[in-house]
Amino acid sequence: MGLNAKDLRKGLDALARIEPAFASGLAAFGYPDTRISAPGHVSLLRTIVGQQVSTASANAIYGRLEALIGPEMDPAKLAATPDEDLRAVGLSRQKISYVKSLAGLIASGELDLAHLPADDEEAIAQLTKIKGIGRWSAEIYLLFAEGRPDIWPAGDLAVQIEIGHLLGQEERPAEKLVRSLSEAWRPHRGALAIFAWHHYGRRLSAKGADKAPI
Repeated sequence: MGLNAKDLRKGLDALARIEPAFASGLAAFGYPDTRISAPGHVSLLRTIVGQQVSTASANAIYGRLEALIGPEMDPAKLAATPDEDLRAVGLSRQKISYVKSLAGLIASGELDLAHLPADDEEAIAQLTKIKGIGRWSAEIYLLFAEGRPDIWPAGDLAVQIEIGHLLGQEERPAEKLVRSLSEAWRPHRGALAIFAWHHYGRRLSAKGADKAPI
């Protein structure tokens, strides 16, 4: 489950030896806290419920859904729940299709979250079979729930911004460039992503900003 503190620190120390800019960033803002989610379909379900709504709204909807289905969110029961019951807890028509896609894949055994492929790209391909789970959501799951050390969400805006800032680039680098640059940072890119979010948030806080992604 997630990168533990020891592995996170070990990865960042290795990156600091590779890239002086990362060493400077660590000196300025220190090591990030660990970021860990429970593996399994409930984490993915929470991701779906939380899409494009506030945290408070997501928690309220999830609470009503949990009261309807049960705390374990049994996939077979969820897949068989009438759409009108799911609408009553606050899910949109689109999210109902996403929820049922996840539940159906798990209940049928077509998607086995306990035995995802060891290859990261193959695992991402498996997860993105779920409606509503794109590459970014799949990467976040593999990083925070499985602790895969080399997951690199190059499409994440904050990652792009902070990698550009750390490397002294005048403009935010595009995803393609961020992905290309990251080849030198294998196999510790997961730790670097967590650090990029941490550095971004601390830097904005130092400027008086009150909100950072993730």
